[in-house]
Amino acid sequence: MNSIVEFFQYLLNSEELIRTGGLLVITFIVFAENGLFFAFFLPGDYLVFLAGVFCGTGILQVPIGILLLCMFAAAVLGSLTGYIFGKYFGDMFENRPDSLFFKKKHLDTTRKYFDKYGSRTLIVSRFLPIVRTFAPILAGVAKMSFPAFLLNNVIGGAVWIGALTGGGFLFGERFPWIVDYVHYIILFFLAITTFTVIKGYFNARKGMVEE
Repeated sequence: MNSIVEFFQYLLNSEELIRTGGLLVITFIVFAENGLFFAFFLPGDYLVFLAGVFCGTGILQVPIGILLLCMFAAAVLGSLTGYIFGKYFGDMFENRPDSLFFKKKHLDTTRKYFDKYGSRTLIVSRFLPIVRTFAPILAGVAKMSFPAFLLNNVIGGAVWIGALTGGGFLFGERFPWIVDYVHYIILFFLAITTFTVIKGYFNARKGMVEE
């Protein structure tokens, strides 16, 4: 039992993942967290940002171009996997009971974003933990056209990785001491992003009611 707990603690420790697992493990985690419903708990934003920081400081000895390419490919292919799964096996989610690795409320929350933002949810959700995992799955369940999904998937992946991994690299390269404060920076970033999206959602909903 202790070994299982330690394993999950390792998965949730982004710094340890990067230091010991390197590029291969980072790429796999990003792939899984972007489309496999049982991987929604994995560190997404924090991991890709910290990978950029560590690359900038030299702790992760990988060229930034290779890192960006791997992170982008993992994000896009992960979401594509979720879309395909949702398209062909999505019906099982409607009646699936809650479990440790699946909560129907996550699917319902994601559905609300689709109701408002449509296919753009695939871009917006990149910056929202949990919603990021379930968005491509729900896109598949809803039988979104593949060209529309692919376009928004690629744009969302590029923006997400460019902003977090690319931004993390620039910070790490210019301010190496930032490694000691990454926790606070990413929490602040997530808080601002989530607040902005939720505020926009409720403002739009209020406008619809007034109309």
